[in-house]
Amino acid sequence: MALQRLCRGSGALGCRRSSGLQGQLPGKLVEALRAVVGTPNVSTALAAREQHGRDESMHRCSPPDAVVWPQDLEQGGVCFNLTRMDRITALSTEDFTVAVEPGVTHKALNNYLRDTGLWFPVDPGADASLCGMAATSASGTNAVRYGTMRHNVLNLQVVLADGRVLHTAGQGRHFRKSAAGYNLTGLFVGSEGTLGLITQATLRLHGSPEATVAAVCAFPSVQAAVGCTVQVLQACIPVARIEFLDDVMMAACNRFSGLSYTVSPTLFLEFHGSPSSVEEQVRQAEEIVQLNGGSDFAWAREPEARNKLWAARHNAWYAALALRPGSKGYSTDVCVPISRLPHIVGETHRDLQESGLTGPIVGHVGDGNFHCILVFDPANLAESQRVKEFATRLARRALALDGTCTGEHGIGLGKRHLMREEIGELGLTVMRQIKATLDPKNLMNPGKVL
Repeated sequence: MALQRLCRGSGALGCRRSSGLQGQLPGKLVEALRAVVGTPNVSTALAAREQHGRDESMHRCSPPDAVVWPQDLEQGGVCFNLTRMDRITALSTEDFTVAVEPGVTHKALNNYLRDTGLWFPVDPGADASLCGMAATSASGTNAVRYGTMRHNVLNLQVVLADGRVLHTAGQGRHFRKSAAGYNLTGLFVGSEGTLGLITQATLRLHGSPEATVAAVCAFPSVQAAVGCTVQVLQACIPVARIEFLDDVMMAACNRFSGLSYTVSPTLFLEFHGSPSSVEEQVRQAEEIVQLNGGSDFAWAREPEARNKLWAARHNAWYAALALRPGSKGYSTDVCVPISRLPHIVGETHRDLQESGLTGPIVGHVGDGNFHCILVFDPANLAESQRVKEFATRLARRALALDGTCTGEHGIGLGKRHLMREEIGELGLTVMRQIKATLDPKNLMNPGKVL
């Protein structure tokens, strides 16, 4: 029996029959799955199915008929929750590379690397699966210096829709650059599960910085804070992180995390390097901050103090939701050329105020990327419509400034209508042709992206 759908949720892929009769897979098929992976690794329980039919988005729960946890590559023919494939292999400290399975998370890898002098810097804020981060082309707070997943994935092992196993850069290879044909690794990074199932990722590692200093500083306006970001980058200061939180987000973080930062547009910065180079970076950045009216500096050099400082930024999603208990969050993002950033953030801030929506702004502004976390009542149809209209306005505002409708959240379901506007009809046609070639029966996350 053909399985017609792979569903997204909780880091898992679930399956549903084409009939759409949830929870009613034929007993023979369920038993066949149990024969492959073992009875404890197959569940048709409602609680398990509902857990894998939802994520943090506003989209309604769409439970699969069954949830299956394969234990290795040979069990991956119908697919499922991969969190139990959690091996870290092929670590090469000399080559700065490592291979990980889908169950390995960002924090787990860095804990494993703790005594090697190496680390993996792509940090989306949550303890996400690294293969999931590759599938969504994740980014995060360190991307301004170390790049996104697209820059740090060297090879992928992918199970295609027909069961063949592809090594996108050749089996076991982990070179830094290549001119050998098409970039298949890049094709699958950011494909959102529509072309194949990533079962292993070979990643580029980096040396742990000798010294690290973090800082928080407040600004009199959104334009001053974002303009300061542009000037820091133009001065070629190798800042590792530079994050923006508007006044609404800072108030929410203070309340949620029990902090007492100034409630105004704020930058969070971090500098990596040798002790002397870090001090020079700090001095240069502080001069630029002061020229833009920045004040209330809070410096953190010790790990415990830095972790407390960044906890507010990493908890931003939950802090925003706490502004309206019982609400849902709709997080949308865009990315524009750095020079256009002050303009679009200022316009977006005004748009939020005029629309009457609760929507804190937080962003990886060192990349020209920022997010609006819209907090609303999905049962209020009028408010839900205003949220969707705002998200579309924001995306089109970015496109008009030669940017993209999403810098790191992906297209998924909510931004499919913007794809044609961004890449044109021919670009969309080529993407559909690639999808049809690799997945002619449309088994892999049908309906997403395209």
